[in-house]
Amino acid sequence: MTQTPTAPSTRTAPAPPAPTGRSRAVLRTLAIAACLPYISLKAAWIAGSHIGVPADSMLLDHRTAMLVANGASVLLDCTVVVLALLLTQAWGRRVPAWLLTVPMWVATGLLLPIMTGFPLQLLVKVFGGTTAGSGGDGRPFLDEWVFGVVYTGFIVQGLTLGALFVLYARDRWGHLWQGTLSDLPQSPTAPALRVVAVVASLLALVPGTVHLLWATGSTAGLTETRIADRTSDFYALEAVYTVFTAVTVAGVLLLALRRRGALALKVPLALAWGGSGALGCWGGYLCIVALGPVDDIADRPAAGMQLTYAVQMLVGILVAALGAYFFAERAASTKPAGPSA
Repeated sequence: MTQTPTAPSTRTAPAPPAPTGRSRAVLRTLAIAACLPYISLKAAWIAGSHIGVPADSMLLDHRTAMLVANGASVLLDCTVVVLALLLTQAWGRRVPAWLLTVPMWVATGLLLPIMTGFPLQLLVKVFGGTTAGSGGDGRPFLDEWVFGVVYTGFIVQGLTLGALFVLYARDRWGHLWQGTLSDLPQSPTAPALRVVAVVASLLALVPGTVHLLWATGSTAGLTETRIADRTSDFYALEAVYTVFTAVTVAGVLLLALRRRGALALKVPLALAWGGSGALGCWGGYLCIVALGPVDDIADRPAAGMQLTYAVQMLVGILVAALGAYFFAERAASTKPAGPSA
């Protein structure tokens, strides 16, 4: 009796050819190198150095809080190093999917607004816009060069880590996003998913509308301190948040309603992935910052601001959960059949 060989098409995560392997090594090196300036600065601040921090910076008002924040941010950037290694090593293929995708979703969400917002802020500055530290009560935050060094590093991290993740995900899970929306099979849970997608989209109207109002000059929901501190950087970031809200809604509705059957499946998946990460992670970050210590109760974010950030975080997490369910259901439906008896 002869044994039927296993079809090559059922094997996933093949070893990359030599040229691709060299490319990944270069990307990994760049990603890790891009982390070093940020980690070095944070480590110096933890050790007591004031490099890049003006003598009257508000950052020096709460030493303990800044130690905790700097320690947490060092751990986050060290996570980028771990991810860069995981995405380029053989052992990374054996890591459970959730243990990789959750930190990658967080990294994507935190880096994307910086990758888009910082260049926009620089462009606005070229045309005479005001930047952080040039408005409000006049107290400086950080020296100007710190933003350039740190955010440039973040952009390089985002580009290289994103490229590595796309290559990794293509090898391991590429079959899950092949085809178009019309290729998706009918699912008994599709109606429920559509309802949740619509609910998430309606909730997104809250942060989307508020960020749009703030981007266009409205002071609704802002504290007097925040109004006084607004610069061109503020307006640019609010515009970025508005765009990511629209991107999230577009991605989740395209995926749930499937009106554009000829559209490649990877398009709404990418929109939902990036948009939900930006909303969820920055919404969560802003909620945490709102709970931080302040010298004057008037400096604490107003209830409207906190509500906006909370709903923004909720929308991001809800869309991410829908995406996780979609992939789990699709993986189950595309799982290769076992060998015949």
